[in-house]
Amino acid sequence: MSRHIALARLIPNIQLSDIKHFVTHVRPYYLLQESLLRRNLELIKYVADAADVEIILAFKAFALWRTFSIFRQYIRHTTASSLCEARLSLEEFGSLAHTYSPAYEEDEMHEILHCSGHVTFNSLSQYEHLRPVCESFSEHPVSYGLRINPEYSEIETELYNPCAPGSRFGVLAEQLPEQLPQGIEGFHCHCHCESPASALQHTLEHLEAKFGRWLPQLKWLNLGGGHLMTRKDYDVEHLINILKGLHRRYPHLRIILEPGSAFAWQTGSLVAEVVDIVENHGIRTAILNVSFTCHMPDCLEMPYQPEVRGAESLPFDAASGSAQGQNIYRLGGNSCLSGDYMGCWRFPEPLRIGQQIVFEDMIHYTTVKTTMFNGIMHPSIVLEHTDGSRETLRTFTYEDYRDRMD
Repeated sequence: MSRHIALARLIPNIQLSDIKHFVTHVRPYYLLQESLLRRNLELIKYVADAADVEIILAFKAFALWRTFSIFRQYIRHTTASSLCEARLSLEEFGSLAHTYSPAYEEDEMHEILHCSGHVTFNSLSQYEHLRPVCESFSEHPVSYGLRINPEYSEIETELYNPCAPGSRFGVLAEQLPEQLPQGIEGFHCHCHCESPASALQHTLEHLEAKFGRWLPQLKWLNLGGGHLMTRKDYDVEHLINILKGLHRRYPHLRIILEPGSAFAWQTGSLVAEVVDIVENHGIRTAILNVSFTCHMPDCLEMPYQPEVRGAESLPFDAASGSAQGQNIYRLGGNSCLSGDYMGCWRFPEPLRIGQQIVFEDMIHYTTVKTTMFNGIMHPSIVLEHTDGSRETLRTFTYEDYRDRMD
């Protein structure tokens, strides 16, 4: 009963009679805290107002639609990368999407236009191929743009660098005609990933040097995502000044930013539990009821070692036979992938089966990227309201896994 009592202390207003149901249906779980989300939204709105730009939510990083009523109090639009995301914008957020995809399929194009107010094409050939569909669409005005590639990025991880040599993203300056194709009203540039304001300053230097002669022909410039303005050490005022300077140079341009991580940065955690502890050549691994590859894929892709509440993060090779007696553990996922582990960490006391492990900052790029590899269930999704009460937004079942396969 001790675990149930601990859970009751963790979750205000829950009765012990309800604990068994909660444990069965809501463990493990992502915990999104509304107060932290609103803190980020307030800062983002401050930047948008101070710099006279529009900042929109990128669904590729966060798409928990049952929280959209909160977002609508601060922003008006979202960005989509597919027909499904465009529909989510129209049907659940209630606004026409700013849509970009590396490759649109012709039979989906009419529905994408139906859900979109802005559509950006990855290449001149895609625009020319689909231009007849665009010109025949008359339900509402759609503004069309091209993604450009400034051939500059400060992203060090190749997997996330859209401007690496040979990139499939965007049109090079040398590929553009002097007069943009009829109907093109905007440029979209995305070359940041959790970047500081200085990266935008350097990007604009390259962008204007390469593409400046076309900017007078445009109505809008979308500077993409990766502007991590809600990070504690981010220079927000520098960002505002950079954007104000851009306005002074091109007063006719409407400026758009579409960060993803910045909205959900440090707004919640992933709560897991130790289900076993194994040892091999002196290396102890605590196996959890969550998976890095299924539930925290960026940890393996980036890679990076997430913060674990109450534990000290150590170098990856610190888990060795010489670490005996120091409460040092790797953390392992519950999938059959050999590399589904991370770490290691030093804990204040030896870990035990049933102990809670809390991964911090696990709301952005998690729920949107999870898989059901091995049939492993998604963690539930829980929203903690500003008054401390908790609402389970979603639990997952066998049928969710089965129905992906039929």
